[in-house]
Amino acid sequence: MNSTSAAPPVTSNAVPPPWPGFYYGYWIMGGAFVAQMITVAMTQSVVGPFVTPMIEDLGWTRTDFFLGQSLSRFVMAFVGFFIGAQLDRLGPRRFMLGGGVILAVALFLTGSVTTLPQWLLLRGVVLTIGAALAGGLVVNVMMSKWWVTKRGRMIGYSSMGVSFAGIVFPSISTFLIVHWGWPMAWRILGVITLLAVIPIALLIRRQPEDYGWRPDGLTEAEAASARGAAVQADYDQSFTRAEALRTKALYLIIFAFGLGGAGITVIQVQSVPFLIDSGFSETLAALMTVAISLPALLCKPFWGWTTEHLEAKNGAVIGFLQAGLGMAMIVYAAEHHLVPVLVAGYVMLGWGVGGQIPLQETIWGSYFGRRYIGSVRSTALPLSLALGAGAPLVVAFYRDIVGDYTGVFYGLAGAWALAAVVVWFVSAPAKPEPRPAEVTST
Repeated sequence: MNSTSAAPPVTSNAVPPPWPGFYYGYWIMGGAFVAQMITVAMTQSVVGPFVTPMIEDLGWTRTDFFLGQSLSRFVMAFVGFFIGAQLDRLGPRRFMLGGGVILAVALFLTGSVTTLPQWLLLRGVVLTIGAALAGGLVVNVMMSKWWVTKRGRMIGYSSMGVSFAGIVFPSISTFLIVHWGWPMAWRILGVITLLAVIPIALLIRRQPEDYGWRPDGLTEAEAASARGAAVQADYDQSFTRAEALRTKALYLIIFAFGLGGAGITVIQVQSVPFLIDSGFSETLAALMTVAISLPALLCKPFWGWTTEHLEAKNGAVIGFLQAGLGMAMIVYAAEHHLVPVLVAGYVMLGWGVGGQIPLQETIWGSYFGRRYIGSVRSTALPLSLALGAGAPLVVAFYRDIVGDYTGVFYGLAGAWALAAVVVWFVSAPAKPEPRPAEVTST
């Protein structure tokens, strides 16, 4: 398939819109919100409240517990690499259906865990496969195909599900553990997952052209305008996997957002244990998950909106610096038991990390185009996840050896600052000129 061929034709077998003038891409956005909310909740947001009861009942260390979390990132990378190109060709529905079932079953069976190998198999492998098939890579590739000129803003809205998970699900899992114990809590979360993901999987579609629409819901008149030209250019200038791998930008993006993603994972799953260790109550520790997640939720549309007026990498620099400053404030406040500073630090951190999904996905889409975005993103995913795979384990090991989180959490603040420096040097790659009769591979 030649990399410079025209955009896919708009087919005549269109699915009628729910009501006249309503673009189906908005349903796609809503489905992406729910899918990300559930997969992030079950892989990250619910984890913190389970740490203490599970390690006390099962006799594990924190390193044992978080070994499953680190293993999961390698599995996520492996699965993501192989499904990316298939997403471009087949669309996301069958992946989300299978992933939703696998994720729900893994959660339900986790309630029967009695040994560490069982935990590693379910948490690190089976559950992660389900989340990879139903979560972030799948829905963000889909969003990049349905939205172009409004990509940042719409991904900002859909990624609010990630932060909403951090607001709602720690409290839900804490409530379930307190009233029914951690085994039954896992089983109930499995049922919630099944009931949420399967209807969403039935809702989504591969790309707008398959169903009679154009990206962004453009009319014929709009398709002939400057917006239409931008949509066409996004397709025509798409990089294949092989072309993307030859650019410097790909590796700088991977490194910067890999560092940022590692920090997010650590704070999501170890914030509650860190605060309890620092002498704060479980109630305040749970409230701090809200203090980080609420601003992260509210700021996502803002960060998405900025991509229409400001180069996305510049927004990423600001967000990374805010996250690093917020993390440093949190550690300092915990050391000195300064609750107002602690709250301010979590709010600052939440606002900084809240932009990482819409900004990163906008950078990927605008730099490499939508045609092969599944292949490109799935190639970058293993490298990005591998970069941060050991972070939860390193942090847990540090805590077990040293007895506190202070030094390693200051290190996280430094990692976000480094990410800001790296992303500053990212620039859009130039599309290679096609050779005569060149046939490129996705």
